[in-house]
Amino acid sequence: MSHENLLGGPAPTLLPDDAADAEARAALADGSSVRDAARVAPAASLVWALLAEEALRDTGDPVAAYAYARTGYHRGLDALRRTGWRGQGPVPAAHVPNQGFLRALLALAEAAEAIGEDPEAERCLRLLADSGTSTEEVAALR
Repeated sequence: MSHENLLGGPAPTLLPDDAADAEARAALADGSSVRDAARVAPAASLVWALLAEEALRDTGDPVAAYAYARTGYHRGLDALRRTGWRGQGPVPAAHVPNQGFLRALLALAEAAEAIGEDPEAERCLRLLADSGTSTEEVAALR
């Protein structure tokens, strides 16, 4: 849960360790494919981010990547809001449960740029920066 920091803005938002991404990580660690992990934990931002990254990197399909990333982004927004996030403040990349959302957000920016949806790409990159992280930090999680 995040609380207002009276000295410098909102406190960092930390998704719970037992959120949907934890279930997805467990399925992946047990050898499930990303697609199977998505069936096990469809609310997990991480699986949608991984599918988006794969579509951008391996299949060169930015339209599919956009759809996957957008799903992961919205799943992450839902989880963040349940934790008390109000659309601003840090979402630290060092906190593992936050990483699926941040990866989906970066993949959404990349896929949006690839399909010519420049305003969306810029909005996503701005949200990433406003969350207190950088494209480099999130890309390093891949």
